[in-house]
Amino acid sequence: MPKIIDHDQRRRDIIEVAKRLILQGGFEAATMRSIAAEAGFANGALKHYFPGKESIIAATFQSVLSEMDPQGFLNEDDAPSGQDPVERLRERITMSVPFTEREINAGRVLLVLWEHAASNPELAETYRQFFSRWREVTIGLLRDASGGRDAVSEDEYDTLALELLSVTIGANVVNLMHPDGRFLNVYRTYLESFIERVTRRAP
Repeated sequence: MPKIIDHDQRRRDIIEVAKRLILQGGFEAATMRSIAAEAGFANGALKHYFPGKESIIAATFQSVLSEMDPQGFLNEDDAPSGQDPVERLRERITMSVPFTEREINAGRVLLVLWEHAASNPELAETYRQFFSRWREVTIGLLRDASGGRDAVSEDEYDTLALELLSVTIGANVVNLMHPDGRFLNVYRTYLESFIERVTRRAP
């Protein structure tokens, strides 16, 4: 009986290899030849799954962005009924800041790919769409957690959301240079103070 090949899993495996090579040696380390060798493919066999390096990089970029939203918050239109909005905010922003080794490594790969995205319009647009949705969802979470008071303007919610997103991006940059996680407690303290500041607005 011929062996059944899971082509989707093969693609995921190739993406994971690309991440590992980028993490170890930067963008230039992830060549078609090195990815094929690390993944156990013959030269040229990768083209059955990806036509070239740019398509692997695009898939890797999308995969890393997905790791920043493991619970699929950005794909939900409405909050689950019955969930405390403050706890939902805490859950979401805790996932946004890299705390585990895997999350820190994903952030380090993302930073490498950001530089490449600056000169790649397709990747840049992918990130702009991700950031726009992230910002939109964060504003909704903040509005719910603060009780949706009319006294709080949309501009204030937007400012709070941008503050939080900027801190999250900054955490990835800091962890790039300090992968031992020495600043994790600083970020945990900040997140709790941020939540307290937001929820003090609630009636």
